[in-house]
Amino acid sequence: MSIGNSPEDDRNSPADDRPSIGRVLQQARIAAGLTVDEVSSSTRVRIPIVHAIEEDDFSRCGGDVYARGHIRTLARAVGLDPAALVDQYDAEHGGRPAPTPAAPLFEAERIRPEPRRPNWTAAMVAAIVAVVGFVGYTAFSGNDERSNGGTVAEGPAPSKKTTSPKPTKTKPAADPKPVPSESAIAGVPADKVTVILVADDKSWISVKGHDGKSIFDGFLEKGDKKTFQDDEKIELVLGNAGPIELWVNGKKIEDTFEEGAVERLSYSKGDPEAG
Repeated sequence: MSIGNSPEDDRNSPADDRPSIGRVLQQARIAAGLTVDEVSSSTRVRIPIVHAIEEDDFSRCGGDVYARGHIRTLARAVGLDPAALVDQYDAEHGGRPAPTPAAPLFEAERIRPEPRRPNWTAAMVAAIVAVVGFVGYTAFSGNDERSNGGTVAEGPAPSKKTTSPKPTKTKPAADPKPVPSESAIAGVPADKVTVILVADDKSWISVKGHDGKSIFDGFLEKGDKKTFQDDEKIELVLGNAGPIELWVNGKKIEDTFEEGAVERLSYSKGDPEAG
């Protein structure tokens, strides 16, 4: 009983009698006959984090988003409804963040890949360089043609006709330079599996090849882009799947992943199909 509170106030605090999140998960795991190692293996949540969550220590999760995702994953693994535990976590940790800042954030993310000022600056510089190059090339070609014209009038016509095509041969060499574009992602090799990940927010990912060996295991920060290839198959685990944009074999995956959700995906050669 706290000082200044009546016995009725203490009896009217049902939240104090509610078991903690970690204790509920631990008891459900034991009742299901599972060890911490087995839960970690089935959920891909590391053993130290499973232990910490069962002791109600969420500091090792890396933030509220990851903590909610781990609670959902562990609850499903031991046969519990994750919604009640996530609500309890929100109630004990100040609730979910206000949704209003999310709109400016995602709007900024949509604008970020196409910043106007750098693009206009680059366009102006490119235009100036093109104009200067064209003027210089025109002047050089004009001088060359005038000099060639004088020699043609004085010398034999057949010998000079062989040299006249030289300026025209140089023009096609400068024109066919490829212009990079976002559609170049479609040019992935057909004999490999190509997976591209773009993170709109921080997310932990794990990537393995067809032989089961790890290709990448770590965090993608906001704005990071990673490309992975394998001869046969790529397996993915997305620790926070919501902010991840995914391309497989040159095609964007349109599945909508939940924020904080853990997704396990597998892709092989051909059209993208979740494994």
